[in-house]
Formats: sequence, C-alpha cells, structure tokens
Amino acid sequence: MSNYRFFDEYNEETTEELKNNYSNIISGLGEDITREGIVKTPERASKAMQFLTQGYDQDPAEILKGAMFAEDYNDMVIIKDIELYSLCEHHILPFFGKAHVAYIPNGHIVGLSKIPRVVDVFARRLQVQERLTHDILECINDTLKPKGVAVVIEASHMCMMMRGVQKQNSVTTTSGFRGQFEKIETRNEFLKLISSSLS
Repeated sequence: MSNYRFFDEYNEETTEELKNNYSNIISGLGEDITREGIVKTPERASKAMQFLTQGYDQDPAEILKGAMFAEDYNDMVIIKDIELYSLCEHHILPFFGKAHVAYIPNGHIVGLSKIPRVVDVFARRLQVQERLTHDILECINDTLKPKGVAVVIEASHMCMMMRGVQKQNSVTTTSGFRGQFEKIETRNEFLKLISSSLS
C-alpha cells in the first residue's frame, strides 16, 4: 500500500459495517431510511468517513524518509498556508484552517510537498487541534532531526459554530516549537514571516 493513498478503493467489510451503523443512526433520528433521497446515504456516509479518516492507514515518518536529501543548507525553510481539514474527536464535526510549518535543516532537507502530506496524514484522523499541532511537530522533529521545528495552526471548529456556543467568527490558534525556535529571536523571525497569513 502506498504511504499516501489517493482514496479510490474501500474495504468492503468496513463499508458494509459502517453502512449498517449509519442506517441505524438515520433511522433513530426519525428519518425514513427507504426514502429515495436517503436510501443510498448510509453507503455514501460510510465511504466518506473512510476517506476522511484515511490517515490511520498512512505512516507520516515514512513519507518524510522517502524524500530526505543531504544538503548543506542551514537557514529557515517555511511552508505556510497549508490547508487542512480534520474531524473533531468529541463530536465528529469538521474543523478546518491552515498550518504554517518551518524547520531549520541539520544536514538534510526534505521534498517540499512532503510537509503538507504529513499535515494531511495527521489531519485525516479523529483529532483535537492541540494534538494535531503536537503530532506534526514531533514527527518532523523525530524524523528529520533538524536544528529546529515550528508549527502554527489556525482553525475554525464546526462544533463551536453549528452547536454549543454558536460563535461563527471564532478562530483557534495553536503552536509548538522545538530546538532553535525555542529561542525568542528565531521564533519572532518565523512569526514575522508568516504574519501576513495569520488571521
């Protein structure tokens, strides 16, 4: 199986099990499961959930290892405005936003597309934003062993927008820093460079 799967196949057993569960949920809500517009919804929902949680089947460290190159480059590398879409583990409602990731190489660089792919792998799991930030940070730090790593995530949470406090304009920001980014001057340089992207 590819480390980064473009989801075009589904496990038949899982699809059927989830389909039955969704049928029970929809019926339990009072909807007619045989209605024309609903009859195929359980199968569609089953496949959608498998797609949205495909990160469980992927190894983000292997994605990075597959594109590491020896290079004598010692300055900051920033990939900002990485779109992310995830599901809150508390309500299974979406949260979405963008990630800004930086690292300072220590003898190796990584293919630029691999950083967004690592973000996607962790985002495509049931998550909380705080752990998502930590997962991305630690994976890059442990795999590349750079001189420093920084991650900032800004996201809007449908569990706050559609239910509960129903605050449509709130944005949650989380951050994590390792190595040289723990120094205030390096951290400030990073934050200044991404400031035009921050809400």
